[in-house]
Formats: sequence, structure tokens, C-alpha cells
Amino acid sequence: MKFVFDLDGTICFRGQPLSQVIVQALDKLTHQGHEVIFASARPIRDLLPVLPLHMHTYPMIGGNGAFVAKDKNIISTVHFEEEVKNHILSIIESHSLNYLIDSEWDYAFTGCEDHPIRRNVDPEKRARRIPLAAMNIIVKIVLLEIPDYHLIMDKLSLLPVVVHEHGNEGILDISPMGVDKWSGLMKLGLEDQTYIAFGNDANDITMFQHAHASVMIGYHQDLEHFATELIPADECLISERLLAFL
Repeated sequence: MKFVFDLDGTICFRGQPLSQVIVQALDKLTHQGHEVIFASARPIRDLLPVLPLHMHTYPMIGGNGAFVAKDKNIISTVHFEEEVKNHILSIIESHSLNYLIDSEWDYAFTGCEDHPIRRNVDPEKRARRIPLAAMNIIVKIVLLEIPDYHLIMDKLSLLPVVVHEHGNEGILDISPMGVDKWSGLMKLGLEDQTYIAFGNDANDITMFQHAHASVMIGYHQDLEHFATELIPADECLISERLLAFL
């Protein structure tokens, strides 16, 4: 069986690497012949620091489906079309919005250096922080500390993009149209109803919809309707549930 795991809030917490109890449970899955796949909102660059080294070759979906990697190589990226990119950049400029913007590997960032998002960006210095003007291809945009949240949402709703709201954090996560975790999983060759998914947020809905079974960690109102099982956000309970699949 294939197991697909979101990371933050699902099997890693507070931006920290996977705990030993989670690593041991995942290792037991793979030793029994199961395949482990990671599917995160993080770009591949920022997935790696929270995973043990021996998992860096595992299949990965990054940027909610915008990046697909296997055997340490990014095999697919989806970027914004030029016209759409320019529309979003115009919104950013006219409202003086702070952002984290990813190209295929490097990134641009404005805002507070102590923002929780910033602390998780490229901690191992694998990439370059570059000016936005130097970024030709844009794969993913995260808007931070938005002063007029609903106005920006209204403007983005007119564009062919996918927007994930993190209202409690004042964050909007923007991807090109057609990008989601299920689209990324299909690029890895996964088929409908052939895997078990673990997630905790609305950006996990598409991979839950196509899973054989889906386990929601903690609680999210939108995701609940697509989950076959709910588990509290407790690493020991999550580990016990994983081992029950053996």
C-alpha cells in the first residue's frame, strides 16, 4: 500500500523535524514493503530539513502540487502564466503586500524576519534569496500580514488561480490553476483509491477525495467531510495508528 502524508500539523509540528516516534513508525511501514510519499505546501527545498536524510529520496509533492520530486530530483514544476503572474504582482505592488514567492528553487521574501513562515524558509541555505525582479518563473506565492484580507481575496477570485486561505494566520497561499496535491500524486503515477492519505487542512481535500482511506489529524471543518477517520494531533496516537496498518 502507498501512504501519503502531509507534513505540518499532520506528522510534524511547530516547524520541527519529524520526531523519533514518527520516524520509527514510517520506517516500519517501509520495511514491511509499503511506500511512503510526502505531500506538503512547502516547496521541496523546505521539505528536506524536516525529514531524516534517508527519506530525502522518497517521492514528494511540494507547493501543494506545484513541485514533484523523486530520488532527490525535481521531475515536474508548474508555474504561473505570464499574464496571471503580472496580475498578481500588480495586486502585491498596489497594496504593498508582504510575500514569500518561490521560483523553481530560489525565493523572494519581504516582511518580518521573525515571521513563523520565514523561520521555515531554507534554513539549510540550499537556495538563494533573490529580488522579485530577478525571478523569471514563479511557482508559488504566499501573501503575508494582509491588511484587507477580503478585498485581496475578491481580486484574486477573478484570476485563474488556486487560493488556500489560512485565515487564522492572515495568510493566502496561491498556486497556478489546476495545481493541487492530487494532480501532483498523479504525476507520480498514483491511481484513484490506491493509497491511504493523512492530512490536516483544506489543501488536503483533493488527495482525500481520491484516497482508499483518509485520516484527518486534529480538526478542520472543510476537511472533515472527506475523512474516513479522525485522530487527535498527538504523535504517539498517530504512530500507533500507523503501526496498526502493519
